[in-house]
Amino acid sequence: MLANQPSFLNGWRLTALISAALLAAAATAAFMAPAPVDGARSVIRLTARTSVVLFLLAFTASSLWLLAPSAATQWLRQNRRYIGVSFAASHFIHAGAIIALSQLDYLVFMQLNNIVAFVAGGLAYLFIALMTLTSFDRPAALAGPRIWRWLHTAGAWYIWMSFALNFGKRVVISPVYWLPVGVVLLALFIRIAAFRRKSAVIQQTA
Repeated sequence: MLANQPSFLNGWRLTALISAALLAAAATAAFMAPAPVDGARSVIRLTARTSVVLFLLAFTASSLWLLAPSAATQWLRQNRRYIGVSFAASHFIHAGAIIALSQLDYLVFMQLNNIVAFVAGGLAYLFIALMTLTSFDRPAALAGPRIWRWLHTAGAWYIWMSFALNFGKRVVISPVYWLPVGVVLLALFIRIAAFRRKSAVIQQTA
């Protein structure tokens, strides 16, 4: 833990703080909407944005620290697990809003979804659930280091791909979606740059 950071900005307190803020923001978005269907869709849009931000912070935490060591990137790396669990909280609120939309207006829900989205999204949520579960010490120990590593590596890349595809297919609807696509691709370049930096260091010390 960094000495100059307040305790509530570290560890599980950070997760609790972010989760509480997400719930408050989602409740506000739903309350301010003119109709329940609009409220559900507002929460879906809101949590799609918060989810991608939180995921990419966790996804690039170690890479950013390797490429640009600083107090900020050290804090990010140390709290990667807790930001990752916060991402899960955001995306499960997202799932709750999707379920609410299906109950409020099934026709609108079906217009926005298809069987491919159900299958791909279901696999993403399975990864998120398993990754969240194994973010706690006891389940992680039961899974073992090999399974844990495979699960978190495969899951992270699958979720990254899901964000890339979901935002990418919307650029034909509005050019504003180029912004999240660019941020998602930037995260990929950061990971690649960090991998190359790490490989170069290993070769130099070999």
